[in-house]
Amino acid sequence: MKRNWDKEPIERQMTRQDEALKKYLSKVVLPNSAYYRNLFQAYGIGLNEVRCMADLQAVPFTSKETLVAALAEPDGIRSFVLEPDAKALARKPSVILKSLLLGKKSVRKSMEREFRPVFMTSTTGRSADPIPFLYSHHDLNNLRKAGGRVIELGDARRKDRILNAFPYAPHLAYWLTHYAALEKNIFCVSTGGGKVMGTAGNLRLIKKTRPSILVGMPTFIYHLLRQAEEDGQMIRGLRRIVLGGEKVVAGTRRKLADLAERLGSPGIRVIATYGFTEAKLAWPECSHDPAKESTGYHVSPDLGIVEIVDPETGWPVPDGHPGEIVFTPLKARGSVVLRYRTGDLTEGGLVRDTCPCCGRTVPRITGKISRVSQHLSVNMEKLKGTLVDFNEIEHFLDDLEGVGSWQLELSKANNDPLDLDELTLRICPESGLDNRSLANEICESFEQAMELRPNRISFVTPEELRKRHGVGDLLKEEKIVDRRQNAVRSTPIEPHLVKADA
Repeated sequence: MKRNWDKEPIERQMTRQDEALKKYLSKVVLPNSAYYRNLFQAYGIGLNEVRCMADLQAVPFTSKETLVAALAEPDGIRSFVLEPDAKALARKPSVILKSLLLGKKSVRKSMEREFRPVFMTSTTGRSADPIPFLYSHHDLNNLRKAGGRVIELGDARRKDRILNAFPYAPHLAYWLTHYAALEKNIFCVSTGGGKVMGTAGNLRLIKKTRPSILVGMPTFIYHLLRQAEEDGQMIRGLRRIVLGGEKVVAGTRRKLADLAERLGSPGIRVIATYGFTEAKLAWPECSHDPAKESTGYHVSPDLGIVEIVDPETGWPVPDGHPGEIVFTPLKARGSVVLRYRTGDLTEGGLVRDTCPCCGRTVPRITGKISRVSQHLSVNMEKLKGTLVDFNEIEHFLDDLEGVGSWQLELSKANNDPLDLDELTLRICPESGLDNRSLANEICESFEQAMELRPNRISFVTPEELRKRHGVGDLLKEEKIVDRRQNAVRSTPIEPHLVKADA
């Protein structure tokens, strides 16, 4: 009997998760994952010892650092891929029975579809080499299912037309959109983003296909709509803008909705998604009233377990409390990571009440999500070696009235690696504003909110900012750029001479 994934009481969901976790670890992961089989043995964790979500705390975390270290070892990443032993499988009573009933060829084909890798996505590799994640046909079915749920929560219709403007690459966002449309039998054309067709090519295709749903990264979608406005091109009939790959705050939603209205599509809803390569799925917001705050990202409790932990201690925090997002799959094959620390912090934590907007009963990740790595040390006149939360700066600038798009650059004064740090803020203002007044407002608001001021504010054209963001060149546009490591002292430092004792 088919169950509604999003309507069960939370107590029943958690019971099902406990049952699924025990079966998944003992029957699927530990017999077939070299990495976790060795890890459990090293920590003295028995094959059937993790029986419920509470027992997960005994399992050590896996992190980006774990995967980067494995990447440097021969077959290190392969150890995370589930690889069944064919001889051991052939001796299992259940497999013998299936072989007798269905035939060996049919059983072998079924096992290959479950476990044999046929597809790959990878991390973006900004701070390290890209890390591959492999999918079997079983995983692709999960991807289609998760993508279909994004469609459902976005309230898409069979007659909608989707334009997928995510960069064409082996990355999750592009392929989840592709499989989501297939799952729900909705027309979808993928442009590959700015890197493949360029901004002009995307706009030409929008004009020809007249999409009702526009999907892509926030920075690129903003540049795309801004270019349409500059070109005098109307984009009528848009109902939804679905965003992924970057943080989305209220200011971003407002700016995109205002742009869409000026282009002939009033009343659109802007929906954000949250996902990461290691999960092999993403979670969406529901199609909430744009006048109200988002109710959070609706997770799929049948596909995985989300924990929120204290980033310092690693201990789980109560529901509704801020912390770091940790994920464990329940149905994945191919590449599998357990208790994966995302490095993403959520302000509102995990909540389990019924969504006040859509009525779904699944858990939701709420509040702003930010990266741990966006806490950078700066050395300015008022801030010497102080850790600054650039997540907050990014949220602040995205929300700021009058600022269309922006880029913040960290550099060294006089290009001297020993000098003070400097902040240069480049702004592409919204139409019809006085630059001098806007600069004064930005400086005052910046200092009040962040207790520091940019060293300089530069107003640039949309075209220049598109180039600086790397639209069409980079898979993820650069909004915060740290160039301090590139500083080169122009004159050599004289060695300090010490006279020898007479």
